[in-house]
Amino acid sequence: QVQLVESGGGLVQAGGSLRLSCAASGRSFIGYTVGWFRQAPGKGREFAAVISANDITTYYADSVKGRFTVSRDDAKTTVYLQMNSLKPEDTAVYYCAAVFLGRTSMRPEDYDYWGQGTQVTVSS
Repeated sequence: QVQLVESGGGLVQAGGSLRLSCAASGRSFIGYTVGWFRQAPGKGREFAAVISANDITTYYADSVKGRFTVSRDDAKTTVYLQMNSLKPEDTAVYYCAAVFLGRTSMRPEDYDYWGQGTQVTVSS
């Protein structure tokens, strides 16, 4: 069982930046594809970004492309989502998700493990 813990959310003004972190409790992320999803009030869970298990491939939703960057630390213990030029429409609960040796999928159902989520609020 893999337990994921997100951190780094908060309140920021439009145009600001936040960096979210996703840590795998008690283990590394070696071999795991890790995705970031978000869910705004009254809406479904939406794909934001994903990094492949070998760190070679990343994909982004069109809505965040050019503003968000997903990366993994050298120790393979933490995956980050750097969010720049934030907009009010980025307000949501952000979740990280992981699957061992999985495809770089944009579908929530392809991931086996999920964190509890961290709130990001962008004020106008």
